[in-house]
Amino acid sequence: MSSAQSRLSKLASHFLPSSSASRSQHNNTIHSLSPTFFLPRAAAVEPDGEAIYHITANGKILRRSYQEAADRARGLAYYIKKHGYKKVGILCPNTPAFLESIFGIGAAGAINVAINYRLKHEDLTYIFTHSDAEAIIVDAEFLPLLDDFRKANPKIPLIVDTDTDATEGELSGQFDEAVLEGLKYDAEQGSKGWDGLAAQCENEEGVIALAYTSGTTAKPKGVEFTHRSCYLAALANVIESGLNYHTGQCRYLWTLPMFHAMGWTFPWAVTAVRGTHYCLRKIDYPEMWRLLKDEKITHYCAAPTVNTLLCSAKEAERLPEPVRVTVAASPPTPHLFEQMSNLNLHPVHVYGLTETYGPITKGYHMPAWESLPKEDKYKKMARQGHGFLTSLPIRVIKTDVPEGQLIDVTMDGKEIGEIVCVGNICAKGYYKDPAATRKLFLGGALHTGDLAVWHSDGAAQILDRAKDIIISGGENISSVALESMLATHPDILEAAVVAIADSHWGERPKAFITVQSGKNLKGEDVIEWAKHKSGISRFMVPREVEIVQELPKTSTGKLKKNVLREWARGADRSLVI
Repeated sequence: MSSAQSRLSKLASHFLPSSSASRSQHNNTIHSLSPTFFLPRAAAVEPDGEAIYHITANGKILRRSYQEAADRARGLAYYIKKHGYKKVGILCPNTPAFLESIFGIGAAGAINVAINYRLKHEDLTYIFTHSDAEAIIVDAEFLPLLDDFRKANPKIPLIVDTDTDATEGELSGQFDEAVLEGLKYDAEQGSKGWDGLAAQCENEEGVIALAYTSGTTAKPKGVEFTHRSCYLAALANVIESGLNYHTGQCRYLWTLPMFHAMGWTFPWAVTAVRGTHYCLRKIDYPEMWRLLKDEKITHYCAAPTVNTLLCSAKEAERLPEPVRVTVAASPPTPHLFEQMSNLNLHPVHVYGLTETYGPITKGYHMPAWESLPKEDKYKKMARQGHGFLTSLPIRVIKTDVPEGQLIDVTMDGKEIGEIVCVGNICAKGYYKDPAATRKLFLGGALHTGDLAVWHSDGAAQILDRAKDIIISGGENISSVALESMLATHPDILEAAVVAIADSHWGERPKAFITVQSGKNLKGEDVIEWAKHKSGISRFMVPREVEIVQELPKTSTGKLKKNVLREWARGADRSLVI
């Protein structure tokens, strides 16, 4: 009869790999997940495939193949390796240089820090300083935005991209020179090419990018994106936005800023399917319609405000072939979805935030909806929906329970709770901010701060936002931060900010203010000051400013934002001057 120890050993063997040799053999056959690998793969599969279409700053049409794009990214990677940079900033519009930098920085084993060029100078300086950026790739147009940073950090090199059709010579810039220097360095080191780079990364849980939030707190936070999660989020976007084709490739129009949560991982997703990136320096509605018609764009991503203005442009007309439009950033209206559908712009409604690599839910369109009245159909389409394929299902949890407890609301479409996320496409945390990271993941789930109801079919629908975030044209505006800025006006005593509906931007801030004793101030004076003298970013400037005698507050002195929202909607009150 066998001993108890031998019986336990035999039992344990069923739950363990057969041998260390088999484990090592298996490990030798798998690769770490990094989306950087999608570019050399695309170049190997279809080297002549069109990777980039772009109208440059000097007005030339630039078309670049996947082999050319991969070579340029490789050159940048070797340049970064040669100089030993571990974190590289990006301050560019949607240009080929931005796209190539995403892959080049990743291939060098470095971390990219792409930030919003619409921020104030002091915020740009803070982010690049906080992120420990060792070099910055900057578009020539935005070079003046770094004046303050350069004064404080004179030794940090700036690699200027001129965004022309030239790759060398008089019209080229430092970015092109860096690419050539890197290619030369590769040749000097034995021409290892992509094999000498980190396209598959050493550690898939390592950070590939810091995506900074803007306007949600007094100081932006650096959200840590990992190789593995970017890879899986990109694959999810391939599937959920329908980027892949049996024959032919998608033609993706870059209306979404690449700096927004790394372009929601679409730089990697489009490259994974060897699609064409139509880079666009700025939103230009006539040009967008030209590209939709002449270049037969198949996909783009945009906030509701961009789609609203696109649908109302004089060039708008129903397209012969459907275009899939990934819509997010703020809750769209059912009416907008009807307008888009009439133009053959078919919405793919998603929801997410920087901390979830962009989209993490999709409003899945059900065949049964086609038999519903139009109003009901588009209402269902406007819901935020279910969790992405490469994530786990989202939850909507109660907010009136002790902090850290996760208790689901009733799935009745009525009880309001907070959306929380778990799964593969949740960010690693906040750079240099362990306290905020702990708060983000209280109870073992990522807290979005967004309030929603949960319908009986499992779809979530946002009704309001926690922490009084205002989303205007895809930009997040913190009411608290804006209140603090308004309070710097010498004649303002107190300020409170809430969101009001805006036909173009989705939402805009409205400010209620009280005035210092003995001062005389008008709302329009405050708006002019905010635009021209305050240093407030233009997208944060209130559309309306109303003077009141007193702001409604609780017994503890907190502003009653719910009362202010009613005031903003036109409710009767006696405190307005």
